[in-house]
Order: sequence, then C-alpha cells, then structure tokens
Amino acid sequence: MFEHVKLPELDFDLESETTESGRTYKTPTGKSYPSITTVLSAYNKKAIYEWRQRVGDEEANRISRAASGRGTRLHNAVEGYLLNEMTAMKMQSIMPDAKELFVQIRPLLDQSVGRIFGIEQPLYSDRLMVAGRCDCIGEWEGKLAIIDWKTAKVHKSKENILNYFMQAAAYAEMFHERTGRLVDDLVIAIANDTGIPQVFTEKRVDYLDELNKYLDKYHKR
Repeated sequence: MFEHVKLPELDFDLESETTESGRTYKTPTGKSYPSITTVLSAYNKKAIYEWRQRVGDEEANRISRAASGRGTRLHNAVEGYLLNEMTAMKMQSIMPDAKELFVQIRPLLDQSVGRIFGIEQPLYSDRLMVAGRCDCIGEWEGKLAIIDWKTAKVHKSKENILNYFMQAAAYAEMFHERTGRLVDDLVIAIANDTGIPQVFTEKRVDYLDELNKYLDKYHKR
C-alpha cells in the first residue's frame, strides 16, 4: 500500500481549455496560463511538420492516435496502482498493450516510490506564467521528486528527451511556488517495446536556464 500525504496548499483544481493553439488552464484567481506541454511543443512544430511530410498525414495520424491511446492507458493503470485501487479484476481489464507496459513499470513503483504528495496534480506558477498536471509528486528512493511516466517504441537517450526534463523542472518550480517545498530530483520512467524499462534521474537546477529561455520566448511571441 502506498502512503498518501495530503497538502492543504494543493487543494485546488484548474479548469482547462484546448484549442488549435494548445491547452490553457485557469487558476483559482482567474488567471489563464498555457500548459507547460503547449509551451515546449511550440518549438517542435518544424520537426513534427517534417515528420508528417515524410510519412504522410494518414500514417502520422494513425501513429499519433495509437501512441496517445496506449500512453493514456498506461497512465491510468499506474495511477490506479499508486492510489491503491488496482484490484485483480481491474488488472484483468487493462488493455493488452498497456498491461505489457505496466508490468515493466510496476516493480519500479514497488521498489522506489515512497510517500506520495500528488497524483495527476494540478499545478501553476504566477512567476513563470505556466500551468499543468504532474503525473506524480512523491518520494523516489527516499528523495522528494517529480516523477513522470512515458512510453516509447525503443530505448531513448537522454539527449532525445530533454523536453521531458524541462517539463518536470517546470512542475518542480510550480510545486515550490505553491507549497514552499523544494524538489531537486526529476525522474522519467519510460516503458517501451523492448520489455526493459528505462529510468532517468536528473537535477532540477540543470534544466532551469533552458526552461526559462523557452518560457521567455513563448511569452514574448
């Protein structure tokens, strides 16, 4: 059983709106901020466009839907497990593609996750003018961390997933602003089709400069 710690400072929700330009969140004070995913993806449009041109729109749409679907199913399975809601019946109901990925991730959860302070936790920063929902805020191997679950077809190198670390660093900054608690560790756990999961652990401070460049450029558009 995973232990959950409720922080009163995080007792809020965020309204979201998705348009062609991305997703925005409305804070409890009525301010509207872009999601950190929208901010970071704004500068990958050229690469995405070139990929779509290369494989064709129909195939690109098929690949995107499949990846999004199994990513969502894995997130739902991990969330249910960490919330201590994963019964044998629910385990049987997980789609086969997500079940294979979840089986990879589950031992990592059992071995590494301690107290949990938020699952799919809404966060925002008035200083950075950005918002989002964090997969997990909790202890990883005894240290408070931002923990994110990802899926992939093949193994990734650290250089391929810099956006993941910037996203996690943004959540750490939002969490610090909301609670006063500093998070140093960023954990990205990736389940993939090789059957061997990857775990990357980085430091928040190493990604703040690049994150701030992205945010400044986005807000000055």
